[in-house]
Amino acid sequence: MVEMLRGFRSGVGAHQRKEGALARAIEEQTSKLPSDLFLWAAGGSIVGALLFQMMGEEKKANFVGQWAPTFLILGLYNKLVKVAGSE
Repeated sequence: MVEMLRGFRSGVGAHQRKEGALARAIEEQTSKLPSDLFLWAAGGSIVGALLFQMMGEEKKANFVGQWAPTFLILGLYNKLVKVAGSE
């Protein structure tokens, strides 16, 4: 997959697509975070949701449980920025 991303990036010239200043700033900061931080956050939200469910707080359990996919997607973004870099 990394090779595919590199091939995609090389197919589009740097002069054709540029990242904005905000995207570069976000990527610079997020690339400093360890990748396992997002896995721990997702796991924590799952455990928190289970605890709320056991306490009978179903709405809170659903709310906290829905954080897990978001953390995993942010972790994927973090990994892509580290591996493929930014423009």
